[in-house]
Order: sequence, then C-alpha cells, then structure tokens
Amino acid sequence: MTEQSSSTLAHLLDGYRRFRDTGWTPHRERWATLREGQQPEVMIIACSDSRVDPTQIFDVDPGEIFVVRNVAALVPPFETTPGHHGVSAALEFAVQVLKVKEIVVMGHGMCGGCKAALTQELRGNEPGEGGFIADWIALLDEARGPVAAEFGTEGRSAEREMEQAAVKVSLDNLMTFPCIRRKVGKGELKLRGAFFAISDGVLHLMDQETGQFGPIS
Repeated sequence: MTEQSSSTLAHLLDGYRRFRDTGWTPHRERWATLREGQQPEVMIIACSDSRVDPTQIFDVDPGEIFVVRNVAALVPPFETTPGHHGVSAALEFAVQVLKVKEIVVMGHGMCGGCKAALTQELRGNEPGEGGFIADWIALLDEARGPVAAEFGTEGRSAEREMEQAAVKVSLDNLMTFPCIRRKVGKGELKLRGAFFAISDGVLHLMDQETGQFGPIS
C-alpha cells in the first residue's frame, strides 16, 4: 500500500469514526427501524459527480431518499434488449417495490458528461478509453442538435443549456416505462426536473408547463 493510498484510506476511516460518534450512536432507534426495511417516498436520479451529493443538498437522513447516480444523471429509454440495465432495475425497484411517490431528475452545473456530449470529444474512442462514456452520453445526441445550433458547443451558456436539456431527456425517457407511465396517469407518481448550480449552491426546479428552470429561494 502506497503512502498516498494509506493517507486516503485514513481520511475515510476518520470520517467513519465521526459518523459512528455523531451519526449512528445518537440515533440508534432510527437505525434499528431502518434495519427492518426502507420506505423512502422520493427517488433522486443524480450525477455521479462528487460535488453534487443529493443527501447533502436536500439535507436528509438515511432512509429518506432512494438515490441512483450515473454520468450526467441520465435515464435510458425503456428497452428489453439483452444486457445489464442498472438504471432500469433501480427504477423498477423504486416504483414497483418501494412505491415511491415522486421521482426527481437532478442535473447540475459544470457537468463533465454534458460537456462531453456537447463537444463530442470522446466520440470514436475505444471502450475503456472513453468509449463507454461516449456511448452513454450518446443518449443526448438528439437534444444536442438544437443546443449546438443556438448556443454553439463551447462556453458556459451552451453547457448550461445542455445540462438542463439532459434533465428533460431523462424525464421524457422515464415516461417510456409502462409502469411509470401508468402510475403517472393515475396520479400515483410525479416526475420532476431539478438543476443544482455548483457555483452559487442554488437549486432550480423545472416548471412542468414551460420547461423553464427557476431558482428556489
């Protein structure tokens, strides 16, 4: 084990010890309840980016939200082709088993996945050399066209438009899942779009009718 990896592990273990002192021991009753199961009412689909942790942004306790994180907070469309469908499996569990009442897709500022989708800098790379990312963010190819045509492919304005367009792509793809479409139609499930701006720490919610994102004060 190198000195650097030892230092990194030590940092994590220090955090674990703080958690035991302040997050677990004083709340043993809560953890005893969670031992019996979970009943979150909200599912959050967020980016894997280390700067946008939903539990921190929404200041929730363990067991309150069911979280899926991946590059650019993307939801692929419903499909039954062979393969490992991680996001689809998580959606199925959240909607059919946990029976969450809301699904929030949360994009964020300075998203590397959305920037790569906009610039297409990884297109043509081999798997393991950027190819997996390129294939994943190709889910945004159709949405990229209008953004690139109006705002170009570089600069913060274009990137922000792409980041918010990605949220809308995922919301549209959620509705391709029969179980989600059915529950939304019955009023048993709501879908929401959100955007977290890293630069100022402000959360924006998407207006269902206009598609515009507005800040939450």
